[in-house]
Amino acid sequence: MRPRHAAFPLFAVLSWGVMFPVLASALARVDALNLTTARYVLATAVLLALLLAREGLAALRALGRGVEVVLLGVIGFAGFNVLTNLALGHAAPQQIALFAATTPLATQLVRWARDGVRPRPVLLGLSLAALVGVGLVITRGRLDGLGQFGVGGLLMIGAVLGWAIYTHGASRFPEYSPLRYTTLTAIAGTLAMVAASAVADLTGLQHAPAAADLVAIAPQLAYAVVVAAVLAVLAWNTGVRRLGAADAALFMNLVPVTTFLVQILRGYRPGAVELIGAALTIAALVAANLATRTRKAPATPAPAAVVDRPAVVDPVAAIAR
Repeated sequence: MRPRHAAFPLFAVLSWGVMFPVLASALARVDALNLTTARYVLATAVLLALLLAREGLAALRALGRGVEVVLLGVIGFAGFNVLTNLALGHAAPQQIALFAATTPLATQLVRWARDGVRPRPVLLGLSLAALVGVGLVITRGRLDGLGQFGVGGLLMIGAVLGWAIYTHGASRFPEYSPLRYTTLTAIAGTLAMVAASAVADLTGLQHAPAAADLVAIAPQLAYAVVVAAVLAVLAWNTGVRRLGAADAALFMNLVPVTTFLVQILRGYRPGAVELIGAALTIAALVAANLATRTRKAPATPAPAAVVDRPAVVDPVAAIAR
């Protein structure tokens, strides 16, 4: 695994690790579904402008894969983000972030179910080791700490499964650039969120935010849109193209560790067990990267249906030029 390839998913997961505390503070003023909708209306507008500038109107065509794009957008963008924001209303950010570490396992299982590709034992084992480390970080070594998750945990199980499906889907669109895949799925997911938010507002399940509420959360919204939604998702999908879905997903183990560090900066003091858990998570991720780097190439090329490393178009570098 080349360091410059790893930089893409690393940037994404560090951004998302910071995002959990940021969004948790915004939920005090705006309902979860409205917050998610406002965030992605703005983010999708930015992504659409970038796509049109780089690839033109032709990039908006789904090339016969419209149904799949819509499903992945609804499951990945709408499902993950709505469920995550709802979960933040039931548990602390570092507790919710723990479930993000299950993404490598979920992605490998989705790939197994969808493509029949069995998870490599070494990566599966290291994913489990990293998950154990994250569990130590969050629960401080107390098994009864897992019982605190409740509704928030159930919501996050659905969120992680949705993101695993979305991550796997990114590797199945070699004809799309990462920018195109990100934008088209974001449009579909955002339209679903707008519809759901409108229904919730009209039925009284939530209340539309006042202008003062949106002004009050402007800094949080700016971070969630520009960094965590636009730049991080583009970097994530680029990383999936370069590394493959299963290997890129390993970086999700760093999300809860990042959230944990943010909480320390806000005054939280960790114990020895938590520090050991953080070290175990990072060590398992490094070992997984080394195992991937030394893996021998297969003797014969994989069928197109199960290719996990399609050709790369790097929208982040292209935008910078």
